[in-house]
Amino acid sequence: MLIGLPETGGSIMNCALSMATAVAIVFSTTSFAAADDYDLDALRAAVEKYKDVNVALADGYIPDPSGHCVSAAAEGLPPELGGMGIHYLNPAALKITAGEPRVDGMSTHTDFMKPAILLYEPQADGSLELVGIENLVFEAAWRGMGHDSAPMLNGRHWDHMADNMGTTADEAHGFMPHFDQHVWLFRDNPNGVLEPFNPNVTCDHHES
Repeated sequence: MLIGLPETGGSIMNCALSMATAVAIVFSTTSFAAADDYDLDALRAAVEKYKDVNVALADGYIPDPSGHCVSAAAEGLPPELGGMGIHYLNPAALKITAGEPRVDGMSTHTDFMKPAILLYEPQADGSLELVGIENLVFEAAWRGMGHDSAPMLNGRHWDHMADNMGTTADEAHGFMPHFDQHVWLFRDNPNGVLEPFNPNVTCDHHES
C-alpha cells in the first residue's frame, strides 16, 4: 500500500488501533481464494455508496493518519505515472496490530466487494471524489495461511511491497511487507484498471 508513514504514537493512530478491535462493522475472516475474478460493474455497484465520504466514515473507514495524498512524484517516481489520492482505510478489515516501528497487521482480506481501502481525489472545492478501491494483505499473515504466491485479481498478481534495506527509500512506505492491489473503478486509467498509479488522478488540490 503506497501511503505515507503514520506518525507513531499519535492519537489518530491510537484511535485506529482501538477501532480495529472495537469497530462494529463485521468483515469476513475467511480468506478468499488466492486467485479471484470480479465483474468491475458489480464492484462499482457495491462501493458506489462511498462516493459520499460520510458513509465511508460511518462504516469505519478513517483517512490515512499521515495526512498524505499519494502521487508518484512525491514517491520519487516518474511524475507521469500520476497519483493514487488520499487513502481511507478500515482498521478492522486490515486487522492492524501495531503502528510502530512499522504498521503491521493480520489482514488476509481479499474481498473487493468490501474493500479495506478507499481512494479519494481531493477537489478544488475541498470535497473528495471516490476514484478507486484497494485491498492489502500482510505478507507474514498471508504466507502463514499456506499461500506461496501473491493474491491474484482478474489475472494479475497483486503488487509486493517491502522495504529494501540497501536503499535510502522506504519502498514499503511505513508498512511491514505486504501485497496490495488497486482497482480504478470511477476514474479511467490509461495504463490499466489494476495498475497502482493513475495518470488521471492528481493531488494538486490537497491541503496538507
